[in-house]
Amino acid sequence: MALTGRAALLAALGSIPVGVLEPGWAGILAVNGPLALACACDYALAAPVRRLVLARSGDTSTRLGETADVTLTITNPSRRRPLRALLRDAWPPSSWQPGTETAASRHRLTVAPGERRRVTTRLRPTRRGDHQADRVTIRSYGPLGLFSRQGTHKLPWSVRVLPPFTSRKHLPSKLARLRELDGRTSVLTRGEGTEFDSLREYVPGDDTRSIDWRATARQSAVAVRTWRPERDRHILLVLDTGRTSAGRVGDAPRLDASMDAALLLAALASRAGDRVALLAYDRRVRALVQSRSAGDVLPGLVNAMATLEPELVETDARGLTAAALRTAPRRSLIVLLTTLDAAPVEQGLLPVLPQLTQRHTLLVASVADTHIARMAEARGDAEAVYEAAAAAQAQSERQRTAEQLRRHGVTVVDATPEELAPTLADAYLALKAAGRL
Repeated sequence: MALTGRAALLAALGSIPVGVLEPGWAGILAVNGPLALACACDYALAAPVRRLVLARSGDTSTRLGETADVTLTITNPSRRRPLRALLRDAWPPSSWQPGTETAASRHRLTVAPGERRRVTTRLRPTRRGDHQADRVTIRSYGPLGLFSRQGTHKLPWSVRVLPPFTSRKHLPSKLARLRELDGRTSVLTRGEGTEFDSLREYVPGDDTRSIDWRATARQSAVAVRTWRPERDRHILLVLDTGRTSAGRVGDAPRLDASMDAALLLAALASRAGDRVALLAYDRRVRALVQSRSAGDVLPGLVNAMATLEPELVETDARGLTAAALRTAPRRSLIVLLTTLDAAPVEQGLLPVLPQLTQRHTLLVASVADTHIARMAEARGDAEAVYEAAAAAQAQSERQRTAEQLRRHGVTVVDATPEELAPTLADAYLALKAAGRL
């Protein structure tokens, strides 16, 4: 129970004539006695909070940056007393944009006796993961608005915030390139590939190396082999969730850019007929999604990625390699999204690299820092020149590390967060066209 601001205001206004006309206990009782009686009647007429029946419904998942609507149904079982209330639906602070929590979580409502009302809380989360509802606090007012009852109800509800997948805008263009490789669109040259598809009649301009002489001997026309990109290959996406993935590039950690690139590659590979699996690792397995079919791959991946957060520990390269080899027992394309910093690669990845490249095709993708590129171009004063020299040295070390990996037969992709996803997809298509999967 609690006094309202209206009751405090009436008490303050009543104290003025008491102080002027009749200072003393008699004047105080003359003013506050009726006010106390009115408050008691108001409290008695307020609908009880504990007897209210509440239920939740609505969205259970959304993408980061989008909204989720969670509906509360409030039933007033009282036979005579209407509910006049202020309701607060409590969620974690990251469930709303900064500064909007008060307006979004509070609702005023009136429920007649024996009826029900619905109020909707609109969430706009600013972080991935599972957001749990805390409690519902209701303050029930009497008809005079002088006194209120207050109570809380526990109503569990969870909304899973999935990665935003902003790179899906690149998917149509990558699929068009895939169809071109597959020979399903009209192009000047035949689609590249390594798997035999069918025979057709020779037309001027075809590569003479594709002529099938045995088939030509069996028929009257010259027969040409057609090819298609490899299908049903296995692709393992490995997310390094160690300390280097926590570094922020722009407004987001490197891990977020890596996940976005992994989602675009998974969508493209599943459309190409390949099987996609996911492994997230630092010193232990944080997420594991086994090979999925085309229809299940994206839902499985986004659910697994939703709760991933960078861990402030050094990644165990030997453990990561062992986990990857267990997850990919047959020949696969392993896409490792990690850093190209010299120390983690030279001390961690390079010693165990032969274990991966001996059986699998390895592609290493890394998020480049756009701030370093801007620093390298800075000039004007002594401080800017020193910053440019430091940035140039960092870029040189990064390029040297990439060259070390390439000498071991590793394909390396190093791009900014905005360019990482399409560049990685292009690298996958190039490997597929070359028959290296």
